[in-house]
Order: sequence, then structure tokens, then C-alpha cells
Amino acid sequence: MNKITKAIIPVAGWGTRMLPITKTIEKCMLPVCNRPIVDYIVEDCIKAGIKDIYFVVNENFTQVQHFYGRNMVLEEYLTANGKEDKLPLVTPPDGVNFHYIYQDPNGKYGTAVPVALALEEIGTDESVVVVMGDDFIYRPDGGSEIADLINKHQPGETCMLGAPIANDDKRKFGFLELDGDKLVRMTEAVTVNEAPSNLINVSRYIMPPKMLKEVLNFVNTESIDDPEYYITTVPFDNFIKNGGVVRVVSATGEYLDGGSLEGWLHANEVVARGLSK
Repeated sequence: MNKITKAIIPVAGWGTRMLPITKTIEKCMLPVCNRPIVDYIVEDCIKAGIKDIYFVVNENFTQVQHFYGRNMVLEEYLTANGKEDKLPLVTPPDGVNFHYIYQDPNGKYGTAVPVALALEEIGTDESVVVVMGDDFIYRPDGGSEIADLINKHQPGETCMLGAPIANDDKRKFGFLELDGDKLVRMTEAVTVNEAPSNLINVSRYIMPPKMLKEVLNFVNTESIDDPEYYITTVPFDNFIKNGGVVRVVSATGEYLDGGSLEGWLHANEVVARGLSK
């Protein structure tokens, strides 16, 4: 397995599609059964050997920091009341460092922006996992999609996850056009009937230094007409145009989206069924 030990997880979005609940609960902290959405992502990263997780958070948010911090009052309560078996549920995972980078909600926005902010701290000298924080891949077999990506990643290449979508799914996604297992281009906001394949982009990447530099350059120097700096536009186009390979790995588990009411309800149903078995 390649030694990739850092992951960037952007979680700074307001979650406007899930208002009014996201006025109080951060989008990535919405519960799927008894855990927040983001914890499924963190678990996947930890299983893959990630040791440093860089959350990019809205400067007005604190819930992720609280969740992955220590609550000594709660821990003391559990210990004093003979509930030590609950301690692993509330203490941070061993051997993992959590870092917090603050994003100005009034600044530039789009999926490339939080990654660029994190890179200003991490640098661009080593490959990094990038995972958006409002959806996850459910693996009842206990496996890790990030570990699968890392296992199939080749030095210098970008590796990304593609999730298959059923032919009767009516939602719109960004679909992947492939040549074998290599990305040719992405087709945004279409249904599966209009798409070049049944694989969608689920925003899980391993980005090598060359791609990271494209992201950083895009956000810091490019002037674009679109108000959003999408990570899959200019950085990916330039990387492929300059001879870079973007290799696509098909997901093993089921893609679950917590960013919409329909998706969040479905995610709870799927995980609840898995827990009841």
C-alpha cells in the first residue's frame, strides 16, 4: 500500500438544501442513525491508514471540533456510573491527529477553495486524499473505499472513486466518461439516461503533487466567469491536458448522500437495516 497519511475533508458548507435544521446542526453533523455523516467518512479514512485529517470548517462552526475533541465531564460521568463500555464511543480515535482550517464564508467558494486553503498549510510535496464531507459510501462488510483507492493508486496519477447508479435513478449527477479505467471527462448535472456511463463522481480523490499544484494555482490565480471554483473543472482539465492520468476505481459499497432530504432519509434507512441484521 502506498504511504498516504493525510486527508482533507471540506465541511464548511451552510447546507442550505437542508434548512431549517442546518441553522442549528452543521450539514456534516446531521445524524445517520447514531453517528454524524462525517464520522462515516473519518472511519473510512482511518481504516485506510490516514493519520492526519484536515477539516476545512466554516469560521462560525464548532460542532466538528467538539465531536472529535474530549468531553471530560461526560467521560467522568460514564466512569462514575459504571458505563465504561461507552467510553470508546465518545473518545477520539487513537493515533489520529485532527487539524482545523477556517474558511471565510464570504470569500471565494466552490469545491476547490477549501482544498487550496488546506494545501497552504500542508504543502504540495506528497499525495493527499480529498473527500467531501456530506456523503459517504456504506460498506456493511467493514471495508474501506479509501483503502481501495490507495491500493490502486500509482505514483504521479490522480485516482478517483466512481459509484454506480441504477438505471431507474431520476436524480442528476456528475457522470464519468471513461476510456477503460481512465477518465476522459465529466458530464455535469444529467440523469443516467443522458450519461456516458452509470458511474458518478462521488468526490473521493487521491491527488498527487502535480494535481495539488493545479488546484492551488486555479484558486489563487485564475479569474473565472463561474462564481464557483469547482475542483473538477480547470484543475482536472489542465492535469489531463498536460499528460496526467486520472484513474477511476468503481466503489464496492452503496453511495449515500446526506446533502438532500431525500438522500438523508434513504441513508438512515440503509444504515438502520444494516445495523438490525
